[in-house]
Amino acid sequence: MRTVDGRVAGRRGQATRQKLLDCLGEMLSSSPYRDVKVIDVARKAGTSPATFYQYFPDVEGAVLEIAEQMAAEGAGLTDLVAGRSWAGKAGWATAQELVDGFLEFWRRNDAILRVVDLGAAEGDKRFYKLRMKILNSVNNSLADAVKGLQDKGRVDKDVSPAAVAGSLVAMLAAVASHQRGFQTWGVKQAELKPNLALLVHLGVTGKKPTK
Repeated sequence: MRTVDGRVAGRRGQATRQKLLDCLGEMLSSSPYRDVKVIDVARKAGTSPATFYQYFPDVEGAVLEIAEQMAAEGAGLTDLVAGRSWAGKAGWATAQELVDGFLEFWRRNDAILRVVDLGAAEGDKRFYKLRMKILNSVNNSLADAVKGLQDKGRVDKDVSPAAVAGSLVAMLAAVASHQRGFQTWGVKQAELKPNLALLVHLGVTGKKPTK
C-alpha cells in the first residue's frame, strides 16, 4: 500500500489510512456527500488534513477507495445464485435467500451505495463501473439460471435470459435503495421480502413457487 507520492506505507500509516476511510464512511451515513470536507474527516480521525492528503488526492478519491472495497465484497452476492436449484421448494428457498442477501448488502452499505448511484447517474464512469460490478455479480448468475432452465425445456424458448436477469436485478436494486420508502406505503419489512422473492421466482421460472 503506497502514499500519494509513491512511498510504501508502513503498518502505522496503513492503520491511519484505514481510520480515515472508516471515519469518512461514518460521515457519509449522516451527511450529504458534497458537504463532507477533508478537514472534517481529518478532525474526526484525530489527524490533520496534510495527513489525509498523504493517502488520498481528495474526498472523492477516498470515497472511491471505500466503494472499491464494497464492490469487492459485493462479488460474494454471486454465491446467492450460482449453482443453486430453482426446482420445487429449493427454488423458493433460492429466491428468498437471494432477496434477503441482496437487501441486507444494500442496507449494510447504504451510505456508500447512495454516493455510487449519484456518481453513476451523473455519468462518472468510475462509479458506473463499480455499480455494474456489484449488479453483474447477480445478473450473470441469474441469466445462467434462466438459460439452464430454458435448456431443460422448463422456460419458454422465446424468453431472453439476459433481459429477464437484467430486469430482475434492476428491480432488486431499486427496491433495495427504497426500503425505507415502503414504510410510507404501509408495507412492512416482513411483507416486502416474501413478495419480492415471489416476483423473483416468477421471473426466473415463470411459475409460482412450491412452498
